[in-house]
Amino acid sequence: MAAPQSPQIWATSTSTCTVERAGGAHLFRIDGYSLSKGLGKGNFIPSATFAVGGHDWRLLFYPDGDTEARNGSISVHLELMDEGVEVRALYDLTLFKQAEPKSGCLMWTKPTEPVVFSRSPGKTSHRGHSNFAGRSMLEAWSYLNFPRDVLIVNCKLLVIKLKEAQMPKTRMNFETIQVPPSDLSHNLGSLLEAGEESDVSFKVKDEVFTAHKIVLAMRSPVFKAELYGPMRGKCGQSIAIEDMEPAVFKALLHFIYTDELPPMDDLDGDDDKEEMVKHLLVASDRYAMERMKLMCERKLCKFLDAKTVAATLALADQYHCSKLKDACIGFINSLDRMDEVMTSTGYQHLKRACPTICIDIWEKAAKARKI
Repeated sequence: MAAPQSPQIWATSTSTCTVERAGGAHLFRIDGYSLSKGLGKGNFIPSATFAVGGHDWRLLFYPDGDTEARNGSISVHLELMDEGVEVRALYDLTLFKQAEPKSGCLMWTKPTEPVVFSRSPGKTSHRGHSNFAGRSMLEAWSYLNFPRDVLIVNCKLLVIKLKEAQMPKTRMNFETIQVPPSDLSHNLGSLLEAGEESDVSFKVKDEVFTAHKIVLAMRSPVFKAELYGPMRGKCGQSIAIEDMEPAVFKALLHFIYTDELPPMDDLDGDDDKEEMVKHLLVASDRYAMERMKLMCERKLCKFLDAKTVAATLALADQYHCSKLKDACIGFINSLDRMDEVMTSTGYQHLKRACPTICIDIWEKAAKARKI
């Protein structure tokens, strides 16, 4: 007994051919139509060259017909000017009369089907209508008599290009895949807290902090020079940090590993927080950490007041914090009363240490008054 045959499965696919279209029109005006007669069979009057669909074209007007067989008729052709190309196009030739000064009236139209133009050997570079209109009919109408004597040929042209058939592209919606937020800074922060695989330690007064050389070098060019530069042998595995408080160095390490300033909830009041941010600004300058330095500048701008602005301005000038410096000067000049600023301890220090800053304050104040 023969085995039953399995049903045949047909795989079906699809492709699509699209058509690119580019259209345009050209008006060719023949003034003094009656004077163009007698040009001779096969002789034409060309229009100016015009562009449609990325190709150059022109109209050919034969007042005595394009051949002997067309005796008594006018002929109109459309010609492709580009060499060595084939262009498929749909064109429409229409003859207008100049019956009114501002408008023409439709007199004759000869629509066509899409055809191929080519200037290659053996191909046709122009197409049109040999028996477009009878001359006797045109001349019998009064609007061709002097002084009108005008004909207008209108050519509408649509260049057609068939694009290569394409298979439809399968589009997948990847937005449904949920990606969790980055936890890189959290992982590095945990690495710092755990002290795992640490290979360098820092002694800051009575406290010791462990860290990872490669992370420090990646974040700070100063640490990179100390840990991997010519002087790395003298540093050893334990490095003493002078002129810095342990809390400040701890905050510095926190920023290096997490790219964020540490929370300061354990500090009492804005004064302590402002003082800590100033120390962090100095530390960021010491270790050439520009992002941290700018973040400290921004925080200090929020702490500005009349009693401390002069001291903050002196700090900004000392550590080349141009944005913080401008903010301090702008704040001082915005105050209605300068007495509180001028009697502050910071202002007295500012005058002694940075006398040029005072000049900047007065000059900017004077400019502001002029504005």
